[in-house]
Amino acid sequence: MYLSKLFIPILKETPAEAKIKSHQLMLRAGMIKQSSTGIYSWLPLGFKVMKKIEQIVREEQNKIGAQELLMPTIQSAEIWKESGRYNDYGEEMLRIKDRQGKEMLYGPTNEELITEIFRSNIKSYKSLPQLLYHIQWKFRDELRPRFGVMRCKEFFMKDAYSFDVDDNEAKKSYNKMFFAYLRTFKRLGLTAIPMTADAGPIGGDLSHEFIILAETGESKIYSDKRIFDIDVNKHVDSESSINNLRKQYDKFYAVTDDKFDKKDFEKKVNKENQLVTKGIEVGHIFYFGDKYSKPLKCTVDLQDGKKIYVKMGSYGIGVSRLVAAIIEAKYNNNVMKWPNEVAPFDVAIIPSLQKNDNSNLLKAEKIYNSLIKDKIDVLLDDTDEHLSAKFKKFDLLGIPNQIILGSKSTSDKFEFKEIDGKSDSLSLDQIKNKLLNKKNIN
Repeated sequence: MYLSKLFIPILKETPAEAKIKSHQLMLRAGMIKQSSTGIYSWLPLGFKVMKKIEQIVREEQNKIGAQELLMPTIQSAEIWKESGRYNDYGEEMLRIKDRQGKEMLYGPTNEELITEIFRSNIKSYKSLPQLLYHIQWKFRDELRPRFGVMRCKEFFMKDAYSFDVDDNEAKKSYNKMFFAYLRTFKRLGLTAIPMTADAGPIGGDLSHEFIILAETGESKIYSDKRIFDIDVNKHVDSESSINNLRKQYDKFYAVTDDKFDKKDFEKKVNKENQLVTKGIEVGHIFYFGDKYSKPLKCTVDLQDGKKIYVKMGSYGIGVSRLVAAIIEAKYNNNVMKWPNEVAPFDVAIIPSLQKNDNSNLLKAEKIYNSLIKDKIDVLLDDTDEHLSAKFKKFDLLGIPNQIILGSKSTSDKFEFKEIDGKSDSLSLDQIKNKLLNKKNIN
């Protein structure tokens, strides 16, 4: 893509309404535009990052055997009345009527709808376990939407649901998802701590929030610092390995403020290992047994003909929120640092353009075409801005690799700079190999 052709309305000034870094950056870099309070249009740059995050989430769900489907955004009120949540959910639910006067709602979550789909199609214990997920827009009418896409009304979310024959099998599904979440956040360049948390309006007796550390976070957390020493990469997708991983995390104190007990914290964690800080919730998993299957009469037949209510769990990841969360975790000294896997482009070509001399642009186009052939996603800055202005712009955009055609370049070697500041003089083949290796590693 040529920068002159990219729809990217960059703002020179930070909008007054943006209070945290991610909101400021997303507006300034032309990633989003507010449509109305708490509702945003995702512009090409922001949408591209979000779709890359979505794909990583999808890949990690598929690895544990979860199956993808797609449920609608608009749901019938009837199944919510059946579960007893229609009146209890509160004003966050957007209730509407169709032209026949039928009560409908814009889905804030999907426990009822997925249970209705399951009960209509699965009748025998032989079909269990089942892990089903979709990635879809949700709507919750937040009283005070703020912080851009971090807390807004309409958001893009992965929600998964497990169906099992008993509590023991259900815990295995829960642990699988626990493992998949840790691996997902690792691929996104984030260290997420699973915290024992309150189940909230979803309900249930087992719940973990996945929190990344950030001063702008709304969750206050209390944890044992040694929890950061656990290496997720040492574990493989097997039942024993996943169970062992859960046990390692369960050894350490880690709770959100709604579960915090000062005496318990001080008893279980030595003072030098105590961590009290703020964080951003990026995922939440729940096990709630037959909380939904019972009122919705979702049963399967056992071998002896007895009917039992299936045991269920639900598992959410805020895909659109993760765009902002990564910014909050990675933004440093006015430079954005997208991880390679979610960066909007693999590399930017930044030529110094002189008046009446297009030689650098011709070189840049040659490099561009060569990289494109190798399926490397490239952004070429063909604007006539001064080189220093271009550097500031790319610090804002956060593309992790840059090829600079300036005073340090020769006829066959070019300045290759990584976002962390490392700079080398490399040939085009060396640059290609470096970029392809980064893609393969990820």
